[in-house]
Amino acid sequence: MHYWNHIYEHFNPVAFTIFGLPVHWYGMMYVLALVGALAAGKYYVKKEHIDLQSIKLDEYFVWVEIGVILGARLGYILFYDPDTAWYLTHPWQIFNPFKNGHFVGIRGMSYFGATIGWFIASYLFYLRKKGNFGQLMDIVAIAVPVGYVFGRIGNFLNQELVGRATDVPWGIYVDGVLRHPSQLYEAFLEGVVVFAVVFAYRRFKRFDGELILVYGFMYGLARFVAEFWREPDPQLGFICCGWVTMGQIFAAAMMLTAVVLWAVLRRRFAKTSR
Repeated sequence: MHYWNHIYEHFNPVAFTIFGLPVHWYGMMYVLALVGALAAGKYYVKKEHIDLQSIKLDEYFVWVEIGVILGARLGYILFYDPDTAWYLTHPWQIFNPFKNGHFVGIRGMSYFGATIGWFIASYLFYLRKKGNFGQLMDIVAIAVPVGYVFGRIGNFLNQELVGRATDVPWGIYVDGVLRHPSQLYEAFLEGVVVFAVVFAYRRFKRFDGELILVYGFMYGLARFVAEFWREPDPQLGFICCGWVTMGQIFAAAMMLTAVVLWAVLRRRFAKTSR
């Protein structure tokens, strides 16, 4: 357990270098997240014998990847970064991987910004390819939690988004402070648990698009809970009442949106099925 507690002192977040440029474990986990999500989506399509007609998942995931990266980065700058105004007046710096002449990669991504980027990219793809939008969203609901497991493990390996100070025996020392390995909690709650619930619920699905609403609610709930172990963003701290974080505000909004949309679409489905 001692080695685990001090694992960051023995672990290099850089996996290897190519022509002098560092390749981080986080980047490799990001690639695995994309591949894992795509594989899960294809498995679901095959298992449920879904006819996608003109839609090709590989092409769709390229669109989504672009939307997610843009949304995640812009979302972080707008909602979390203390230098928002500077980036808005220097937009060419948003994706600059160099800082003070050193390669540091692109740091600062927002899940909720990524969600907005994903939805916009998905809708644009739908307008171009047509097909069944709700059906496509159900595939996404199965695929995303799988990718999320790798994403959160990547956060852990990159020694970022650390947990709150604790005295639990499985804590991780970060700069001399014992903290919850909250990234791994999130990998389990927001990835494994959410996937299990959505995958099980598919047997009770009443209309196309329902699974993405189940995912939205379950992710919001899992994220809201996980935030109690995650250290608030230092530039924001607690937003309200001495315990509410920005992540919990977005998570609550996500749950509420999912519930409202489910009620509306469920009623519409009931009318059309009569």
